[in-house]
This record gives sequence, structure tokens and C-alpha cells, in this order.
Amino acid sequence: MRLTKPRIAPLTDGELTPDQEEALKPVRNGTMGVLNIFRTLAHAPKALSRFNDWGSYVLSRRNDLPAREREIVILRIGYLCKSGYEFTQHTRIGLQSGLSDAEIEAIKRGADAGWSPADAVLIRASDELHADQFVTDATWAELRRHYTEKQCMDVVFTVGQYTQVSMILNTFGVQLDEGQTLDPELKGY
Repeated sequence: MRLTKPRIAPLTDGELTPDQEEALKPVRNGTMGVLNIFRTLAHAPKALSRFNDWGSYVLSRRNDLPAREREIVILRIGYLCKSGYEFTQHTRIGLQSGLSDAEIEAIKRGADAGWSPADAVLIRASDELHADQFVTDATWAELRRHYTEKQCMDVVFTVGQYTQVSMILNTFGVQLDEGQTLDPELKGY
């Protein structure tokens, strides 16, 4: 975690205005509940509503990347953006989506950490988008060998969404949710 306390405190249920409560409804009824990120973003309820719309696309079956592959991309971006909250939250989701503990550790080491060609290119594309906001022709061609055009688009959409999420988490100082612990390797992330 880059900050040890929030710059913008998450709102408690007792502090919510009707607009903020309305913006939190989609996550209140979801499987993860009202996490600190949503309680923080509730300070801007109109933004939270739109954030939830796009985020629900990226995390849904409308995103054509299979859940495991989507989580490789999200975890790599969380790691590259030094977002301890993001990496912690999606470690749990990644495990539920079929990643192993060893694979999650390998995400930190990058595309050359013993991945299959299809998995390695997801990490390489994430790295390129993070570094240069562009996927090179060679990496795009390799993506297309393993993934459909729509899946390639969803790689870019997922990287963009989770880069934004990581910036929000890092800058606003969103702290881990109750019961979560930070990977010791991510101290200062």
C-alpha cells in the first residue's frame, strides 16, 4: 500500500446520501459486497454509477476473455501499477478463476516466467500497454494467434480499466478491506 491511511475516507452506511445509496445498490447486491473502493467512490455518486457500468462489463461474460486469462491481465496491471489493494483483491478472484498460487507469483516475474505462449502474450501485451499505451505489431500478431479479435479488444479494455482502478486506489489511499492481508512483497505498493 502506498498510503497507510485514506486520503478520502470510505463512507459508512450512516453517512450516505440517497444519491450515494443509489450508486452503491449494484455492488450492495453483488457477491463481493460494498468494498472500500466503492465506499470511497461514493463521494462522487454519478461517477461511481458510470464506473460500475463499465467495470461490470470488464468483469462479466460480455468480456470474451475467459475469467482466468482476464485475471492474469488484471493482476499484472495491478502489480505494474504498484496497487497493493488491487493485487490483493484480485489474488482471491484469480484463485477462484482457476489460477494457482504459483501462477499468481509468476505474474510478478513477467512473461518469461514459464508461461504457455497464450498466457505469456497476455502479460507481454499488458506490459506494453502499461509502458507505452500501445501494443506492438509483433505482440498483436501473437495475441491474434491465440485469441479472437474481440478477445484482443477485451485485453486492451481490461488493461485500461484496471490501470484507472489502480490510479484511483493508489491516489485516494483506499485501504484493504477487513480480513485482507497484504502480500509482504507488496509493502510500499
